[in-house]
Amino acid sequence: MAARAGLVTPAMCEVAASEYVSPEFVRDETAAGRLVIPANPAHAGLKPIGIGRALRTKINANIGNSALSSDAQLELDKLNMAVRHGADTVMDLSTGADVNNIRALIVRHSTVPIGTVPIYQALTLVDDPMDLSIELLLDVIRQQAEQGVDYMTLHAGLLKRHVPAARRRLTGIVSRGGAILAKWMARHNEENPLYVHFDRLLEICRAHDVTISLGDGLRPGCLADASDEAQFAELETLGELVRRSRDAGVQAMVEGPGHIPLDQIEMNMRREREICDDAPFYILGPVVIDCAPGYDHITSAIGATLGAFYGASMLCYVTPMEHLGLPDAQDVREGVVAYKIAAHAADIALKRPHARDRDDAISKARVAFDWEQQFSLALDPDHARKMRQKAVCKHPDMAEKSDHCTMCGPKFCSMRISREIEEVQAD
Repeated sequence: MAARAGLVTPAMCEVAASEYVSPEFVRDETAAGRLVIPANPAHAGLKPIGIGRALRTKINANIGNSALSSDAQLELDKLNMAVRHGADTVMDLSTGADVNNIRALIVRHSTVPIGTVPIYQALTLVDDPMDLSIELLLDVIRQQAEQGVDYMTLHAGLLKRHVPAARRRLTGIVSRGGAILAKWMARHNEENPLYVHFDRLLEICRAHDVTISLGDGLRPGCLADASDEAQFAELETLGELVRRSRDAGVQAMVEGPGHIPLDQIEMNMRREREICDDAPFYILGPVVIDCAPGYDHITSAIGATLGAFYGASMLCYVTPMEHLGLPDAQDVREGVVAYKIAAHAADIALKRPHARDRDDAISKARVAFDWEQQFSLALDPDHARKMRQKAVCKHPDMAEKSDHCTMCGPKFCSMRISREIEEVQAD
């Protein structure tokens, strides 16, 4: 819908919110490692963004096929859905067939940074996961870097000595990359090859300006395993790898826990800042209860809001299909919107400049009963408009531009009554 004269638009709010830091500030924060800009020069058409605690909270959407579901077109549909509804980055987590072509298409069609987990593609190239080698992993990392991937999750901090503590957990190791590497170390009685050869990884990432996202292979998969010995032992190693990355001139951020009780979130955020020298923290959720399958976009958005408030730089969304199956485009939409809400709520609470502009504008539209302006400013305009039409269609005599909704009706609308009070007093 074209903007009407004098009206605030979502685009205006986004521009205002993106201009409150100077180039010098971005330069200094990036040099200090507190901000990363995932921007592979080979990713044509990319609109770079910054990820850091001092900036607006970013959100990531995961897409990708599995061995049982989806194809290239469906993944492009998910990409478009995610970007349309506000995802700041997208990760391709494909584990099924044709992963190389799917990733190439995603990079080619994406204006936002693209992330991957290289070990997933490496696994498609061997019959037995235990046949993985460092040379194969490095080849895949190099290939993806040349293809234009902007950041990569590398589970280099999970060490052989961490595994016994994880085995005492209720749900064990829930990270796919982490579980595979842990089994590989047990089978071969060797240290994590990504840790042993970390300097070689850094050479590739520096050559292609790929940001490393240090994966938390020992993130807790249920509340019972939260904040345990295994999780924090790996975090110590991730702090070491952050410093090694910075010394090598490679940007690095740190991935964070998945299932955490609400009262432990602040402690987790502060602990990462201390151990990892304030590297950007990229968290999955956290999911704050374990008993709501089908609603984990909500259970995790609650935790994500608190995580962002206490210092997380980017939130990895969770969809309604979490723990149940592969998300489709509609699940992607619901996950992105839930996390836009979480990130926005945190930015408002943190009093970031212009964060509340959109909220104040929509409030003015509500008072004026300007339904179209309300739809325009909504995080999901199509959904808001559809719900309004659903309510109005049940009352044929009710105009869509009426000064009430079907909740209050014509006699009990408090905002209209408040306006009438002013009119009475003016008389």
